[in-house]
Amino acid sequence: MKYLTQSNGKTVFTGGKSSFAEAAYTAENCPSFSEDCEDELFCDDAVSCYNCRYRRWNAVGFECVKRCLNE
Repeated sequence: MKYLTQSNGKTVFTGGKSSFAEAAYTAENCPSFSEDCEDELFCDDAVSCYNCRYRRWNAVGFECVKRCLNE
């Protein structure tokens, strides 16, 4: 899994902005995935953490604010 829960409680994707297969696989298995609005889509895979309304971009990737990870 490419997620890490930091000491501040934030759950961040460690794959950066180019781990498309991992982001798609994780989103397909996430019960909280919800596609963001069309203007906010990042990649061609419709079901991807990169396209989820619950991701918040940061300098190196994104944080999952739903913490819906299938650990």
